[in-house]
Amino acid sequence: MRSDDQEPPGVVVLYNHSAHLMKGEPRDLVADQEVVQCAHAVAAALQRKGYRTALVPIAPAGGIWENNVLASCLSANPVTRASVEVEMALLPYPPTEWVVFNLGEGLEGRLFEDARIAWALEAMGYRFTGCEGDAMSRSLNKARAKQLLVASGVATPPWKVFRHPDEVTSGALEGVKFPVIVKPVAEDASLGIGPEAVVANVRATRDRVAYIVEKYRQAALVEQFIDGREFNVALWGDPVEVLPLAEVDFSAFANPCERIVSFAAKWEQDSFEYWHTPVQCPARVDESLAEHIVQTARLSWETIGCRGYARVDMRIGHDGVPFVVEVNCNPDLSPDAGFYRAARAAGYSYEDMIEHILLLSIGANNV
Repeated sequence: MRSDDQEPPGVVVLYNHSAHLMKGEPRDLVADQEVVQCAHAVAAALQRKGYRTALVPIAPAGGIWENNVLASCLSANPVTRASVEVEMALLPYPPTEWVVFNLGEGLEGRLFEDARIAWALEAMGYRFTGCEGDAMSRSLNKARAKQLLVASGVATPPWKVFRHPDEVTSGALEGVKFPVIVKPVAEDASLGIGPEAVVANVRATRDRVAYIVEKYRQAALVEQFIDGREFNVALWGDPVEVLPLAEVDFSAFANPCERIVSFAAKWEQDSFEYWHTPVQCPARVDESLAEHIVQTARLSWETIGCRGYARVDMRIGHDGVPFVVEVNCNPDLSPDAGFYRAARAAGYSYEDMIEHILLLSIGANNV
């Protein structure tokens, strides 16, 4: 914590604000725009803690790409493009005077923008909250993350990646038992995930892969569906600390294949799924399983190279093994989101959680 006679640092709350998406379903924009509300909540929390705060949206670079030779070069290089958009947004806020509370998830649904924004911040010399670009790039590619987790001894459901529906055959699915869940390989926020995502045969898998490839313009991850309890594990700090475990309650769903945290469950407040997937935190879990979950979450954090804060989602197999289904760098920090639920269970107010994340990431001695 800073001393009373120290002037609080200036904090830029950096976030994306998209008017439309390049891909996916029209409803997906709801998840993208949730970042705006989160940014306002974070800024208000920091202001209540006494920090000089600026809300800074990342906007499309627009005319910088038009009518000049530089345009063709920059447009062909998405890393440069993201860097220019972030650099333009931060121009009034030099890194010598400001730190960045990074909520950037990219514009218009572009792939891997989260990582590119973090890389841009690193290159420009900013201190910023959350994970670094390398960790984010590892976690955003679900197939790559699973390869790394398996290499570290972390259990994750068997999977295959398909770039075209014609690739989906019984032979290609060898080693992956039905039912399976089909997801975009590089999205978060449950984009592309609904009741139709869990399928029980080759033909249905092929149809769902076709949907993902067409709508989300990326490969599809076909993952063995684990019919078991689902836990969300929030972690932060250095050394890493595991916050109270949270469990999703699927008891309202008789069909095991409908027991998923779908897009509707996360974002559509008028849906049955939204109101019937409550979360218990702290979770009711026996000591042995809790220890196994915590060890798995810690190893997942280390494997991906997380920093600041993250969340590990896992489902429990019938043999009691926790299977990691996702490592989420920089998860949602909204007052009604899961990370704050866990922090609150650990005794933090919303303002204390936000300040703690800021100090974890920039170092208390630097403020």
